[in-house]
Amino acid sequence: MKVTAFFLLVAATSLVECKRYRSDYEDYPDAGGWLKLHRVPANWHEARLRCHLEGGTLASPLTQKMSDVLKSFVEDHVLSNCGIFTGIHATFSRGQFASIEGVPLERIPHHWASGEPDNEQDSEQCILQLKDGSLADVSCSDTYPYICYRKYTNQITNACGTFDNEYQLDARTGNCYKFHLVPRTWSRAHLACTSEGGHLAVINSDAEAKVLEELFAKNPPGKLQSRAPFGKDIVFIGFHDWNEHGEWLTVQGQTLEQAGYVRWSGGQPDNGTHNEHRGEFCGGIFRSAQLDDLWCGMPYHFICEKAPDSLLWDEQ
Repeated sequence: MKVTAFFLLVAATSLVECKRYRSDYEDYPDAGGWLKLHRVPANWHEARLRCHLEGGTLASPLTQKMSDVLKSFVEDHVLSNCGIFTGIHATFSRGQFASIEGVPLERIPHHWASGEPDNEQDSEQCILQLKDGSLADVSCSDTYPYICYRKYTNQITNACGTFDNEYQLDARTGNCYKFHLVPRTWSRAHLACTSEGGHLAVINSDAEAKVLEELFAKNPPGKLQSRAPFGKDIVFIGFHDWNEHGEWLTVQGQTLEQAGYVRWSGGQPDNGTHNEHRGEFCGGIFRSAQLDDLWCGMPYHFICEKAPDSLLWDEQ
């Protein structure tokens, strides 16, 4: 009985030690979750959005342990002496700092750097954690590296290699697809798909076009909220003119012919104009899965595609 209990304890311990999220996130038990450093500096709003789209939050030093982990993480990985953005902000109400989780700054263990906070030019509503662990207020429009955080969960990755069960595997193509109900500009749609480990859907065959047509049909107009012209009957997918008007390439750099699908809807592409939007330089499809050119800056629904093994940990 004692031997059995020992092996059960070892097995349980192994399960704890083998927590996995995404291959681009590192496991930090003292933080109670996984962390990912984004080395490319971004403004605070872009950092928050990227972390959110990856399924996490912009990390904040909510506990002393978390503060120590972030400090160590920054010391090990961040070359700049400036530090990292945290999720602590006052963008909702000036001067009222709280984390993205809604924890007021007064309840977060912290100490300010010398001379901080100073709210320089009355424009510093975001918080930086410096390499020594101290905090400083900065402008949210400044750019700094940042860390995304995903709290431990008991969820298990699905057949698409993600916790996001809106991704569904289709046997006809061997890939996974997600219809996004929140409309975004083409650029933001591209960001959302890449943050989820995929890309805006690229049609490589008539069979794949049928997959997207059926997925679109599962989202009737009454379910959609886009206010863009024809916004409930068109979605963004992964092709663009790459700033060479008249030449269409996929997000993977192929011509439509090389990708394997060139079925434009009648009269398209027409490079239409609408109010201040001049020119349709981003790709989409109608409900028929026939191609259309769209205004990049208007928010449309969109479809993401990802391989089942993208962002999966190697368990070998």
